[in-house]
Amino acid sequence: IINNYLDGTQGGAVDKASPSGMHFRDSKRKVDYVLAYHYRKCFARHPPGAGSPEPTHGSASLALVSNGGTGKGRAERQRQDGDHHALQERPGVEVIELGPLDTLEEEKRLQREEYERNLVEAGLEIEKDPENKSQGLSFVRIHAPWQVLSREAELLKIKMPTKKMYEITEEGGILKTLNEIWCKLTEPLQPQVPQQENTNMKNLSYPFSREKIYLYNIKDKDTFFDNATRSRIVREILKRTSTKARNSMGIGTLIANNVYDAAYPLHDGEYEGQNGDMNDRKLLYREWARYGVFYKFQPIDLIRKYFGEKIGLYFAWLGLYTEFLIPSSLVGIIVFLYGCITIESDIPSKEMCDQHNSFTMCPLCDKFCDYWNLSSACATARASHLFDNPATVLFSIFMALWATMFLEQWKRLQMRLSYFWDLTGLEEEEEHPRPEYETKLLQKKLKNKNITTENSNEEEKKKLTWSDRVPGYAANLGLILFMIMLTFSAVFGVIVYRITTAAALSFSTNETTRSNVRVTVTATAVIINLVVILILDEIYGAVAKWLTEIEVPKTEKTFEERLILKAFLLKFVNSYAPIFYVAFFKGRFVGRPGHYVYVFDGYRMEECAPGGCLMELCIQLSIIMLGKQLIQNNLFEIGIPKLKKLFRKLKDERTELKEMDTNQSKDPQQWDLDYILEPFTGLTPEYMEMIIQFGFVTLFVASFPLAPLFALLNNIIEVRLDAKKFVTELRRPDTVRAKDIGIWYNILSGIGKLSVIINAFVIAVTSDFIPRLMYQYSYSQNGTMHGFINHTLSYFNVSHLKAGTQPENSPFAQDVIFCRFKDYREPPWSQNQYEFSKQYWAVLSARLAFVILFQNLVMFLSVLVDWMIPDIPKDISEQIKKEKSVLMDFFLKEEHEKLKLIESFIARDKQKHKSGTKGERIRAASFCQFNQSRKGSFASFSSQHTEV
Repeated sequence: IINNYLDGTQGGAVDKASPSGMHFRDSKRKVDYVLAYHYRKCFARHPPGAGSPEPTHGSASLALVSNGGTGKGRAERQRQDGDHHALQERPGVEVIELGPLDTLEEEKRLQREEYERNLVEAGLEIEKDPENKSQGLSFVRIHAPWQVLSREAELLKIKMPTKKMYEITEEGGILKTLNEIWCKLTEPLQPQVPQQENTNMKNLSYPFSREKIYLYNIKDKDTFFDNATRSRIVREILKRTSTKARNSMGIGTLIANNVYDAAYPLHDGEYEGQNGDMNDRKLLYREWARYGVFYKFQPIDLIRKYFGEKIGLYFAWLGLYTEFLIPSSLVGIIVFLYGCITIESDIPSKEMCDQHNSFTMCPLCDKFCDYWNLSSACATARASHLFDNPATVLFSIFMALWATMFLEQWKRLQMRLSYFWDLTGLEEEEEHPRPEYETKLLQKKLKNKNITTENSNEEEKKKLTWSDRVPGYAANLGLILFMIMLTFSAVFGVIVYRITTAAALSFSTNETTRSNVRVTVTATAVIINLVVILILDEIYGAVAKWLTEIEVPKTEKTFEERLILKAFLLKFVNSYAPIFYVAFFKGRFVGRPGHYVYVFDGYRMEECAPGGCLMELCIQLSIIMLGKQLIQNNLFEIGIPKLKKLFRKLKDERTELKEMDTNQSKDPQQWDLDYILEPFTGLTPEYMEMIIQFGFVTLFVASFPLAPLFALLNNIIEVRLDAKKFVTELRRPDTVRAKDIGIWYNILSGIGKLSVIINAFVIAVTSDFIPRLMYQYSYSQNGTMHGFINHTLSYFNVSHLKAGTQPENSPFAQDVIFCRFKDYREPPWSQNQYEFSKQYWAVLSARLAFVILFQNLVMFLSVLVDWMIPDIPKDISEQIKKEKSVLMDFFLKEEHEKLKLIESFIARDKQKHKSGTKGERIRAASFCQFNQSRKGSFASFSSQHTEV
C-alpha cells in the first residue's frame, strides 16, 4: 500500500468485493469513477528445447527484448543483436523476446502504471482488480477523498449551498390564485419524488472556498458533494493528468490509443427490483422512465441532479416543446374539421364533380393516353379542399406566432431554471484541448524541429494556424457540396422514376391500372423517397463527424458546434428536398399541349393533379414525417443500442470463456453492469431529430395542419423513450454544467423565421387561395365562385397537336375539336394564341403581393410578441437582485461574529495572564484551538493554504 494505492495483486489474497457494488472493498470509500481496460499477459519465447513458456510478470530478473520492429535500419538491428548476445552471457538473467503484439501490450501496461501513479500523486485513491488470467477485462476504481474534493471544488468554482436560507417572494393577486388552482388541478400529474419541505425557501449558494468553510452547512463530508459533483471533479483530474509516454494529454488520449477501453462514473445501483434502498436511478425509472407514467410531468430537478445541467436542460426543452404542441394540435384539428364540414358547400369542387359540365381535358401522355373528363378527378378535388381552404391561411399565421411564443417562453423557463440551479453567474470554463488537436500540434512541433526557419513565429508553434487547417476546410467544402448534389440527384432519380413509371402504366391494357396511375406512382415514389432519406441520413451523420474530425477543432465545445452545423445542413437538405420539389417546382415546367417539355426523348415532365399539387404535398409530408419518426426515431433508437449491447456482451464472454476466474465474486458488481451498457455519445442525435421534426411542424404547416398532432403523439413516446434509454441503456454520462442549449436555439430561431417565408409561398404559389380570391373579387359576374373551374382552364385546338402525339384509337377523336388544360393562356382564336393571358399576370402579381404582405405582417406580429414578453421573468430578476444583497449581508454578519469571537478570546486571555510574553504564547495557542473547534476534523487555515 503506497499512499492509499490498493493493488489487488499485492499480497496474493483477494478481498471480497463490496456488497453494494458502489464502494471499495473496505465498504467505506465510495467509487467515484471507473477505468476499464483489457489486458493480455506476455508469454516468454524461449529458445528451442527450453521448457514451456511462462508469463513474464512475476519473474525475479527479466530482460525484455522486442523483435517486433519492422522499420529499423541495419545498424540498429546489429546493435540490438549485440545487446541481445551480451545479455545472454550474463549469469542469472533470462532473456525474453517479445512479438509485436506483446511489445504493444507491454507499452500499454507501462502507460497505465505511470498514469495511475500520477493520479495517486494528485491525491486520488485507487483500487485495482487482480490480473489473474492470461487475458481479460480489468477495472480501476477511483475514490476522491475530502481534501481532493474541497481543493478541486474551489478551483472549479462549484456553487454549494450555504447555511443561510432566504424566502422567495411570490407574485400576488390573481396570478397567485390562478397558480394555486393550477397546482391543485395538476396534483395527480406530479411525479412522486422527494421535494423540498418548504418550497418558498431557497438555500443561498456561493462558490466553494476552504477559507470560508464555516459558511457551508457541512453535516457529513461524505455526502456534502453529491455523486454527480464527485464524478465531475474526478473527471477534471483525469482529463488534465498526463503521462510522458506518447505525450499523453489525459484520459481522452489514453482511450483514443486503446490504453483504456472506457472511463465512466457509476450509476446509483440497480433500477429494478424491490431489494435495496431507494436510489435516484430507481426513482427516475419508477416515476419517469416508464411508458406507464407518460401522463405525468417530468421530475426536472431530479434529472438535473442525476445527469447534470446539460441533460436537464434538454429534457426541460423537450417537455416545454411537447406542451406547446397541445394547443397547436387542437387548432390544427379544428382547421381540418372546418375543411371536412365545408367540403359539401365548396363550389369549385362541386363544379369539378358535376357530370353535366363535361370539361374534356387534353391527354396526359402522348399517343397512348386518351382525352378524359375532368369529373373523373372528383375525389382528388374534394380531398384537396380538406387542406386548401381559407382556414389554412389563418393557421399559418397562428403557427408563426406559436413558434415565436415557444422560443420566448423557453428563454423565460431557461432563466428560471438557471436561477434555481445556481447557473446565473456561471462563467465559461476553460476547456482542455482535444486529444486529436494535441496530437496534430505535436506532429507540427516535430516537423518544425526538422525544418527550422529564421522567421518562424513562436506563437504559431503553440497552436494550429489557418494554413494548417486549409486541407481540412477544402475537404469540408468539397464533400458538403458533393453530398448536397447527391441529395438532389436522388430527388431527380425519383422524378425520373415517376415519369417513366407513369408512362409505362399508361400503356397497360388493364383499365383499373390506367385509372389509378397517379395514385400508384405517388405512393410508391414517396416510399422510395423515405427509404433514400433514411439511408442518406445515416451516411450524412457519419460523414459530418468525419469532416469535423479532419478540421481538428481545439475544444470539445467547438467540435460539437461544428458537427451540429454540418449534420443539420446535410440532414435538412436531405429531409426537405423532395418536399420542396413538390411544393415549388412540380408542374411549373410542363409546357402546354403542342409544346410540352420533354426529358429523355419522349418522356413528358410530370404535372400536378387537376386539384393542384397541395394534396400531393400533404401526402409526401405526412409519409416522410411519420416514417422518419416511426422508423428512425423509435425503431432505430430502441433496436440499435440493444444490438450493440448484445454484441459487446457476447464479445466479452467469448474472450473470457477459455479461463474461469475462481476468485471473482459470482454476482456482477455495478462497474461490471455499467460496462456492458452503451457509452453516452452526446445529445446531438436527440436534439437533431426534434429540430427536424420542428421543421416539419412549422415549415409546411399550411399544407398539412395535422402535423402538430402527429408530432405531439410522437413526443409523448419520445420523452419516455429517451428517459428509458438514459436510465437503463446508457452508461451514466459525465455531468456538464451549461446555462443554455447553445447553438440549437439559433437553429430553432432560424427555422421559425424561414417558416414564415415558406408558408407564404405555399399559400400563394402551391394552393389555389390567390386565384380563388382574384376570381371572386375581380372576374366573377355575381361575386361568387360559380364558374371558377371554367375560368382556370384554357382552350387548345386538337389539330395543333404535333404529329405522332395524338391519341391512338381514340373513340372521341372525331368529336373533340377543343380540349382544356389548366393554365391562364390565350385561346386558339386569339391573335396571340397560347400566350400567357392578362389573368395570368394579374394572378402572378397578386401572388407576389400576398407573399410580401403576409411575410411583413407575420414578422411584425412576431416582433411584437417578442417585445411584449420579457426574456427574464420579473419575479426572477427581482430574486437575483435580492440574492446578491442577502449574500452580502450574510458575509458581513459571519465576519462580524467571527471578529467578536476572536476579540472575546483575546480579552479572556488578557484577564487570565497579565504577563506579556506568556500572554502572547497562550493567545496563539487559543487561536489555533479556536480554528480546530470551528472546523472539527478539518485542518487549520494555514495548513490548508500551504497545501494549495
